[in-house]
Parts: sequence; C-alpha cells; structure tokens
Amino acid sequence: MTTNKKQYRRVLTIAGSDSGGGAGIQADIKTISACGCYASSAITAVTVQNTLGVEGVHPIPLDILRGQIEAVLSDIGTDAVKIGMLHSSAVVEVVADVLRKFGVGNIVLDPVMVSTSGHRLIEDSAIDTIRRELLPLARVITPNIPEAEILAGTKIDSNAQLPEVARALAEATGCSVLMKAGHLEEEELVDYLYNAEEEHIVPLRSQRITTPNTHGTGCTLSSALASHLALGLSLDEAATAAKSYIEGAIRSGADYVIGHGHGPVDHFWKLKA
Repeated sequence: MTTNKKQYRRVLTIAGSDSGGGAGIQADIKTISACGCYASSAITAVTVQNTLGVEGVHPIPLDILRGQIEAVLSDIGTDAVKIGMLHSSAVVEVVADVLRKFGVGNIVLDPVMVSTSGHRLIEDSAIDTIRRELLPLARVITPNIPEAEILAGTKIDSNAQLPEVARALAEATGCSVLMKAGHLEEEELVDYLYNAEEEHIVPLRSQRITTPNTHGTGCTLSSALASHLALGLSLDEAATAAKSYIEGAIRSGADYVIGHGHGPVDHFWKLKA
C-alpha cells in the first residue's frame, strides 16, 4: 500500500548563538519555524550576549562546525541556507568548503559585521575571505548600512543612495543584494532589493516604528528571506514576504519590555493575529 508522506521545507542556519535569545541562531530558528519551515542549525560561535550588547565570543572548534553542517546536509538536506555570524577566515573557509561539497543552493548571506548595538563581530581578515569564498556561492546578501559601507567602500548618508549601492554591490559580487535601510534616520524606510537574476530594483517600503526592540532584526529578515525561498517563492516574492514579516514582528514587539537595552522583535506575531 502506497502512502503520500508530507515533506517539510527545510532551512539550515549557520550562525552564532545569542545567549539572550533575540538574535543569532535563536532568532533564526524562531523565524524559520514561524514562517512554516523546518529549522536545522550549525553554531559557529557561542556569544556572551544580552540586550545590552556582546561581552565575549567563544569560537566553536572547526572540526565540530564542519561536522554539524555535514551531519545536517548528509541526512536531512536543506532547501535553503541562511548564513550569519562568521567571525574568522578559518570559519568562512570551512563553511564555504562544505556548501560547495554538497552543492547547496538558495544561500542567503547576512554579512554580520556590526551588531545593532555597534559591536564589531568579525575579524578584518575574514571580510576578504567572505568576498573570495562565500559571495560566489550566495544567491542574495542582506547587508545593513554599516556592512554595505564596508563591502562597497563608500559612505552612505541617505536612502536615495541605496539603489545604486545595491546595484554596484551586485555587479561586484555576482549575487543579488537586499539593502537594509534601518540605520538611516528617515521616517519612511525603503529597503531595496537589486535582483541580479532579472537585473531590476524592487523597493520595499515601510514606516519607521519607534521602539528600542530592534535586536536581531537583521538575523530575522535574512532567515525569513531564506524561508520563503525554501517555500518556492521567487526572489522578488520572497523579499517582499520577508519584509512584511519583519515589519509585523517589529510592530508587534514594539511595546514589550525585556532586558535593559535593545529588546527582541516578536517572532511569533502571526500566531496572535
């Protein structure tokens, strides 16, 4: 007798652990689950972190990191990958090597370099390694303003610059670019997706929500993007859905109080709708 078995849409997150639960692996797993996918993970580093900032980083041994990724891909597989905190060149090289080995697609790279609270989270040498090893594998990258300034080597002062910066980064990296506008002091936030596959710009508009609870927004957006790609949406559709999800999560979590600094967004806001 033949039975039709259901299949999860799977997303692997490769990132650091946030002991405060608002960003990193913890935020990724919440987001992927909330978006209707099955979350697996490979932890790159354990951070000593809360809503006030990052106080320490303990790298996971490279053989253990490699083993985590291989264990997931050799058994469970994945429909998309979200990559977050990669603090050293050696870590970048391991991640890139395993992803090449398994021929993984739908890679969303969040080039985590600076935390929301302003802490530098990556060694300078790792940036060049990311350019060389990971950008050629990525389908889309999701830099915020400080990260885009590092990658593009240019100062960004206004929202009007973002389409051209996104286009230039796409041309330099060979992948699509979702530029996040949250660091700009403007009432209307317009993120821009430069879709390198179809060579066009997609503006993603939202109103600024006044709240201290913005910890982990970048992790959450990139995980939502990876999830919607895993669900089979086009790049434009996935970016639009991810933007809608993070806007709802920020709005729903805006008035909660947790910790004494930048609190998290409400990852499961749709369950309350």
